[in-house]
Amino acid sequence: MSYDLEQENKEILARYKDLISNTYRTLDEENNKLIRKAFDIALDAHKDQRRKSGEPYIYHPIAVAKIIAKEIGLGATSIACALLHDVIEDSDYTYEDLKKIFGERIAGIVNSLTKISIMNHQNISVQSENYRKLLLTLSEDFRVILIKIADRLHNMRTLDSMAPDKQKKIASETVYIYAPMAHRLGLYNIKSELEDLSLKYNNPDVYNEITEKLELAKDNRIRYIDEFTKEVSERLKDEGLNTSIKGRAKAISSIYRKMLKQGVSFEEVFDNYAIRIIYKSDAKNEKFLAWKIYSIVTDVYHSNPSRMRDWITQPRSTGYESLHLTVLGPDRKWIEVQIRSERMDDIAEKGVAAHYKYKEGYKQSNDDRNFEKWVTEIRDVLEQQQNLSTSELLDNIKLNLYSKEVFVFTPKGEIKILPTNSTALDFAFSVHTDLGMKCLGAKINGKLVPISYVLQNGDQVDILSSQNQKPKFDWLDFVATSKAKSKIKSYLNSEKNSFVEEGKEILQRKLRHAKINFNDEEINKLQKFFNLKTSQELFLKFQTNELDASSLRKYIESKNVFNNLLSRFKRSPSKNQHYEEPKEINLDMIVFGKDEEKLNYSYAKCCTVIPGDKIFGFITISEGIKVHSDNCPNAINLRAQYDYRVIPAKWVNEESFKNRIKIEIEGLDRMGMINDITTVISGAMGMDMKSMSIESNDGIFTGNINLEVKHKGQLEETFKKLKAIDGVSRIRRI
Repeated sequence: MSYDLEQENKEILARYKDLISNTYRTLDEENNKLIRKAFDIALDAHKDQRRKSGEPYIYHPIAVAKIIAKEIGLGATSIACALLHDVIEDSDYTYEDLKKIFGERIAGIVNSLTKISIMNHQNISVQSENYRKLLLTLSEDFRVILIKIADRLHNMRTLDSMAPDKQKKIASETVYIYAPMAHRLGLYNIKSELEDLSLKYNNPDVYNEITEKLELAKDNRIRYIDEFTKEVSERLKDEGLNTSIKGRAKAISSIYRKMLKQGVSFEEVFDNYAIRIIYKSDAKNEKFLAWKIYSIVTDVYHSNPSRMRDWITQPRSTGYESLHLTVLGPDRKWIEVQIRSERMDDIAEKGVAAHYKYKEGYKQSNDDRNFEKWVTEIRDVLEQQQNLSTSELLDNIKLNLYSKEVFVFTPKGEIKILPTNSTALDFAFSVHTDLGMKCLGAKINGKLVPISYVLQNGDQVDILSSQNQKPKFDWLDFVATSKAKSKIKSYLNSEKNSFVEEGKEILQRKLRHAKINFNDEEINKLQKFFNLKTSQELFLKFQTNELDASSLRKYIESKNVFNNLLSRFKRSPSKNQHYEEPKEINLDMIVFGKDEEKLNYSYAKCCTVIPGDKIFGFITISEGIKVHSDNCPNAINLRAQYDYRVIPAKWVNEESFKNRIKIEIEGLDRMGMINDITTVISGAMGMDMKSMSIESNDGIFTGNINLEVKHKGQLEETFKKLKAIDGVSRIRRI
């Protein structure tokens, strides 16, 4: 075919100018530049493309943008997105290109529209719940759905050029998906037109029959409305009301539904056209004037009370407000009358987008109990966010019906539905258990991500696996699906038993090497020392090397210290030995036992101890010496059951311990090191060791020892003998 390109270019510019002149909102210079830039990019992207009808493809995005601007009433951002809505799908322009040119918001909206279009090309049944879920969840920005509805409306208006089977498929999708969405968003005119056009292609005989009968009845309808208007308008003027009266035929699809529901013919549908009374009002008197007009109409014509609908006191969940009544009008025929203010009519015509224009000064109903789950509470958003711009307002209106699910694609384009917060690992298990077990990472939309990546709606997921990969305990921290959790737990439990046995054998060997018996009592002490709940945890930590030889040495040292303390403070036969409190005023230190040794201690939490109180010490298994008051509520129990661990304690003045020094010792750690050190100090040198603390880290030990020294020569000789111990590298006095 040959085309007159010059004439087509003139027509394209004419349509663009028509679009600009039909915008619902006033456009400033910046908005005009934005729309012009979007138009230029769309024109370039579609320059070599044509529709099935043979027209330049650019006619379509211009028409969609005009629906957005005039019939829905959105602003410059949405108009630009409508012009660009097929650019990513049908040209070499990418999301990144649009992001650089227009920013993330516009690029994101166009990208979401592209995902929906790609989904439409796949073999997905439009009747399936998944289709609706996916459509909604891919449309987190409210404008995506509005533009998609506008896109579908124009496609329906130009469906004649498609093959009959294609027409029926698109018409079925429209009546099943897009018309209900338009209704929920308050786009009643668009909803009716979509349903009428769907009926035209799905059931052309019925559509043509009703259309013809409406056309034949047109003259009678006009005469009837004129007569009604003449009688009512005079009364309205007398009351000083500024109104306009319009008459219209009901939607063809609406009439057909009534014919089916009531089992009647076209002629028997008594209200196949309606009259609308629109009045001017300020916010304060809006509701009052509606009921005043209602009173005037019912004074002139008899009404049917059972068919009265008050959508002003109780607006519909979509924000629709109007007063509906059915009256016996001229010629004794029933007719529906709708009473609305200009604001209500604007919202009824343009839906959600028109709310913004009236958000200040009009208080909407707060009763949102019947609000559809899949639309965020539009009226509440409008009322609570008075200072937002139109774009910000629409950004805050989200579709949340299926917020508990996320929809992603396999590399072949198949849909997977997973709970929200699911990760790449959940996806792997949803495909196949074996793939989940060996999951190493994933590619999301071509980019490498970890298995803990949280999936987003529309992601395309490609799982990377390895034969060497095995499930780990930390996988349970980030999987969301029950299948993944159960499979991971099942694997870990089967592995756990063998790990427990292996850890048990490791611990047995280490205890045998340390000459400690392996029995239930020792295992319980180890559990308490390492703060573990079960013996299984203990064995597993030795198997995984979280606990090792150095950990066990700490336990043995604490055990030795405990035993040393017990032996040191073992009661003499004279159990009635009495320790009197010193008379010093400055009681700032506690000493223990008959030798008044200064040792590390802490205060028990079960009683309050203050200097001067009568006290005693209690040797704990893992926390050293705890100081209790003689009046402690646990004192009787401790003395009765653990008398061998109770040691005398008394307050003294720090100054009375001048001959005590502290030394620091360091060297290579080995089994028996502590025993060698204590043998030198207490055995060979006969020195009084008041306290000792040893720490080991990566094979190196450091220790602090408090000694009571008689003279300097004794200290020098002690240093000499300590340095001779195998492994000791440094000793110094602190």
